[in-house]
Amino acid sequence: VQLQASGGGLVQAGGSLRLSCAASARTFSNIAVGWFRQAPGKEREFVAGISGDGGTTFYGNSVLDRFTITRDNDKNMVDLLMNGLKPEDTAVYYCAAEAGMWSPQNHRQYDYWGQGTQVTVSS
Repeated sequence: VQLQASGGGLVQAGGSLRLSCAASARTFSNIAVGWFRQAPGKEREFVAGISGDGGTTFYGNSVLDRFTITRDNDKNMVDLLMNGLKPEDTAVYYCAAEAGMWSPQNHRQYDYWGQGTQVTVSS
């Protein structure tokens, strides 16, 4: 599975961004996808995750009610819509995929990772 994250950029506090994760996989609907982020000097943090069929989603506490994860299995895409962005959301955002047993918030359980996209929120 190959993953390509895109959509990052510079935005003012309160603004919105949509990140996209494009996947190459024969049976994308069998693969759970998560978004993580990592700021300089900090540990990798779980942001959001979605099951293969899109029926189950999880969010990190810091983004709950602001971010929304969705997927389109016909297009092999997972999006992360980020609203109400705050300076503390500044980080490199990674999408990751897991084809086996899924532990959404544990980054060590994910087998495949994209290259990351930078999100910078100015105050």
